[in-house]
Amino acid sequence: MISQILFIIGASIFGLLGFVHLVYTFFTDKFNPYNSDVIEAMKSTSPILTKETTVWRAWIGFNASHSLGAILFAAIYIPLAFSHIQFIANNSWFAVLPSIVGISYLLLAKNYWFKIPFLGILLSTLCFVVAFVLINT
Repeated sequence: MISQILFIIGASIFGLLGFVHLVYTFFTDKFNPYNSDVIEAMKSTSPILTKETTVWRAWIGFNASHSLGAILFAAIYIPLAFSHIQFIANNSWFAVLPSIVGISYLLLAKNYWFKIPFLGILLSTLCFVVAFVLINT
């Protein structure tokens, strides 16, 4: 079933992007600003919301939780599509949710991120949308 393959591919792309993002967050300096003064400023100030953290720690936490969300999404939809594609096909919410998530992330990527995640999310979202259309036609 082509829709099953498309759900698996789309979710796998999300999971891969999330995993790479998590690795980049904790094991590289790829998300660090070029200007080291910015890092020091982030480490020495707190957001207005609370003094219990720093902007730097919040930055790391936001990046990590963002990664975990993408990984969790993939961890749910890959096995669901492998073993229970009929559940997805018979449940409108589970069939359309990946498209909604994909479009939401695509808008974020377009407005706030850069080309590689945008292209990955675009491909993933196209897989989800086409799978949804195939299931519903």
